[in-house]
Amino acid sequence: MAKSNDFTKLYDAILSLKSKDECKVFFEDLCTIKELETMSQRLEVAKMLLDGKTFNEIVAATGASTTTISRVNRCLNYGDGGYKSVIEKCKM
Repeated sequence: MAKSNDFTKLYDAILSLKSKDECKVFFEDLCTIKELETMSQRLEVAKMLLDGKTFNEIVAATGASTTTISRVNRCLNYGDGGYKSVIEKCKM
């Protein structure tokens, strides 16, 4: 039995997706609409922080809470670079 924090199979499943359509149907089955909205919002918050936007500007544009913005900011400053990598690859 795998540990609950072993996400290898999930990562492998995501890496197997070949198109936006495959990604869409997989994530719509896997996540609730609220979870998808939350992840999408966090990605937008990360982009805006990297673009130098203030917390107030981000709240106004996205509706994200200052707690969410702080959490994303902490990841940008002390995390492993996941947000930056994806944003650069997607040329957001």
